[in-house]
Amino acid sequence: TVVIGPAAASASYLNMNLVVHAALATGCDALHPGYGFLSERAAFARLCAAHGITFIGPSAEVIERLGDKIAARRLAIEIGVPVVPGEDHITSAAEAKAAAARIGYPALLKAAAGGGGRGMRVVNEERELTDAFLQASAEAQSAFGDGSIYIERYLTRIRHIEIQVLGDERTVLHLGERDCSSQRRNQKLVEESPSPVLDAALRGRMGEAAVKIARHIGYTSAGTVEFILDDASGEFYFMEMNTRIQVEHPVTEMVTGIDLVKAQIGIAAGTPIPFTQQDVQWRGHAIECRINAEDHAQDFMPCPG
Repeated sequence: TVVIGPAAASASYLNMNLVVHAALATGCDALHPGYGFLSERAAFARLCAAHGITFIGPSAEVIERLGDKIAARRLAIEIGVPVVPGEDHITSAAEAKAAAARIGYPALLKAAAGGGGRGMRVVNEERELTDAFLQASAEAQSAFGDGSIYIERYLTRIRHIEIQVLGDERTVLHLGERDCSSQRRNQKLVEESPSPVLDAALRGRMGEAAVKIARHIGYTSAGTVEFILDDASGEFYFMEMNTRIQVEHPVTEMVTGIDLVKAQIGIAAGTPIPFTQQDVQWRGHAIECRINAEDHAQDFMPCPG
């Protein structure tokens, strides 16, 4: 263990130079970034490479391209993976109103650089849009340093399905789905695999779409492609891709018997994935629950504790 700074994350776990210095000082030749802090920072992957440290994850270029939700959405459209109808590059409330009029209400405003529900607002009618846009943009600027917003049609009866992918220099395959539809304040509460609503055919189609995205961009390591599944129509739409291991990865490990972190380390070391898509089998059912501390005196808002 190495002390890399004071308790505040901004002065320790988010300080790239201190983390790399600690790695160099201890003779470390590879670094696993986990699933928070610097795990999706392209600049951190680049810094590791510049100092001869193997970053256990995708390349900095891939992290950069997929980290921008607008760019990722355009990539999906380019290769024929369906996305929810919407428009990007919204820079003002007036532009948001015009876009919403074209795609229809209810509409969803989302931070282009965001995640975890921050910079997100649902708008049911035009009179709500100006305030919602200003709030979403300000929240996105505060949380991510980028106030860019995009707008899409808000689907009301949906499932949130994520597909686990694994890629090396020669192949990409998928390890099935996790259903994370049970959420509170846009934070996942229950994650399970397999999804209770997917049959083999739909699982295959979603898996193929996830692999298509990852293969197109040259993805290596473990990653998660997130989709919205419309309960009403049965159609699915690409939402985003997380270029890291996720907190919920043990759910997939339990039903496939595949150790994802071990696989990541092997891929980073140059070892090909030792199994094929046909070898992947799903047995049993796994559920993971998130326990949140909440402040009952503040409308049950999340808090440390």
